[in-house]
Amino acid sequence: MSSILIKNAEIITMNTNEEIIAGDIYIVDDRIREIGKNLSHAADKVIDATGRTVIPGFVQTHIHLCQTLFRGQADDLELMDWLKQRIWPLEASHDEESIYYSAMLGIGELIQSGTTTVVDMETVHYTDFAFQAIAESGIRALAGKVMMDKGKEVPVRLRENTKESLQESVDLLEKWHRYDNGRIQYAFCPRFVVSCTKELLTNVRDLSAKYKVCVHTHASENANEILLVEKEHGMRNVVYLDHIGLANERLILAHCVWLDEEEKRIIAERGVKVSHCPGSNLKLASGVAEVPSLLDHQAHVSLGADGAPCNNNLDMFNEMRLAAIIQKPVHGPTAMNARTVFRMATIGGARAVGMENEIGSIEPGKKADLAILNLNDFHVYPSYDIDPISRIVYSATRADVESTIVNGKLLMENRQLKTIDKAIILKESNFAIKRLMKKLENVAY
Repeated sequence: MSSILIKNAEIITMNTNEEIIAGDIYIVDDRIREIGKNLSHAADKVIDATGRTVIPGFVQTHIHLCQTLFRGQADDLELMDWLKQRIWPLEASHDEESIYYSAMLGIGELIQSGTTTVVDMETVHYTDFAFQAIAESGIRALAGKVMMDKGKEVPVRLRENTKESLQESVDLLEKWHRYDNGRIQYAFCPRFVVSCTKELLTNVRDLSAKYKVCVHTHASENANEILLVEKEHGMRNVVYLDHIGLANERLILAHCVWLDEEEKRIIAERGVKVSHCPGSNLKLASGVAEVPSLLDHQAHVSLGADGAPCNNNLDMFNEMRLAAIIQKPVHGPTAMNARTVFRMATIGGARAVGMENEIGSIEPGKKADLAILNLNDFHVYPSYDIDPISRIVYSATRADVESTIVNGKLLMENRQLKTIDKAIILKESNFAIKRLMKKLENVAY
């Protein structure tokens, strides 16, 4: 049995009443045992959090760890060109080591910025090595290999046989799902309708129901993407996914920028989860998702940074601020207020992965997934008579994250990573991307 006692903190609970309290948090093994004032329990580790703010760890519901190595390699392109010209060739060049170091590079950044849970979509090959990185790092994750069995403009190395794609996904699920007492879970990850056959998608539907796991895919990110789907299937993205029975409470749809009213209704009625990725959507010129309208429909919306080559960082502070401010010119200054956005980044993300009873808020009995912030600096002052959540959403940065705890374990303490060797990861990441770049001219189509 291990224990941590966090003393004298400002605690943003995100419980049902969204209480903000001053006090202590007592953690035993992987769970929060007690919250209160002047707790006197003996503990293996005591953290003096005087002047600090403790928040639920962020839950990012759309990430591509396999793409972290590609940061800066695909700038200033729209989605389909971004995929065809840069991302798919780079993914086709990956090897075991490059996948591992790409994942570690991303995870290090995520831990440093207070993210404790990710929903990760890998590439076609070597996903086992991404899972190894996730396992070693201590972060919580739902992850899976990408599935794509269709597409003429896709590199040969990424074109899958349907049955083999399904079998490899199941093999990975049976190896990694529920690893470390459920810290790692599997999610089926068909890339998007454009690159997946109906046979693949309907099999994913059935496997998701059989294993009771999530399906994580892209939808309606780009206007041209929708035209391709309509041309082939005679219906829009979300309507098609509903038509084949994939639209349900286990489905996580990344982006959803271009939805019509029928699709919004389907998402809300079926309990589909939407991962809003404002930074990526802006950089790829995809558009601005109608999140206020989705929320009006009572849809479940959470946040994700997407991948490093379409955003250039994996920072939830950046995503929260963008999610709030990009809606205000059209919907007014009170649209997407700070608490709405912070909710999406914490308990909303937990709800998206079906873990709202385990993570996403600071409450006794829940998993100890927390971030400790030091908000004592010029950019977040004055603090007098200001809602702490507004300070975090509009003023704080990832540099304000002092410590990150997942499953009751310190993954970062006083800005020092505990499970990742930063110097080695940075060095090997440069070696890996240099190796991949040399392979690009030999990528076959």
